[in-house]
Amino acid sequence: MQAESRAVRTVRQVLTAADIDRALTRIAHEILESNKGPESLVVLGIPRRGVPLAERLTAKLERIEPGFSASAATGQLDVTLYRDDLRRSTTRTPAPTRLPESGIDGATVVLVDDVLYSGRTIRAGLDALNDFGRPAAVRLAVLVDRGHRELPIRADFVGKNLPTSTAERVQVRLLEIDGPEHPEDLVAITDAAPAPSADGAGA
Repeated sequence: MQAESRAVRTVRQVLTAADIDRALTRIAHEILESNKGPESLVVLGIPRRGVPLAERLTAKLERIEPGFSASAATGQLDVTLYRDDLRRSTTRTPAPTRLPESGIDGATVVLVDDVLYSGRTIRAGLDALNDFGRPAAVRLAVLVDRGHRELPIRADFVGKNLPTSTAERVQVRLLEIDGPEHPEDLVAITDAAPAPSADGAGA
């Protein structure tokens, strides 16, 4: 009987749980410095893994600035219906958008995602924001910037710049999304990448 041919995948871990926590702590300080404090900050995670990252960031902001309320300033922004690749992918399931009660008008909105890649997810996020209000400013925080931009979009706050080839896949594992199957946070690079999807490959 002929043996089944299987691709051999190489996995290289580039960030540990401690590295991710340190990166988020640094980003939290950078956000406060850029905004000159916590006033009018709204932090919106892009599903899926941008949401727990946003929640972790606002928890850190609350610890740094006790007057800042994480619960009042955190939300999530679904961009599924604003993407330009819906005709090529039928696997994307919309998630609810949840905004703080104060809304986003006049706020400094920080969009949070796990991986910045082509920039198309973020472009969709900017389009989605237009339907919910008019922020004073929009900033972008990402855990990993892997390059290969297709649009003129850049991150204001980056946990790690991670040069990759287009044949590689960046995997982000977070306990809130991936446990208990993956019982610790990590970022890894794999080769022999599967077909692109909404999670892990980048935005």
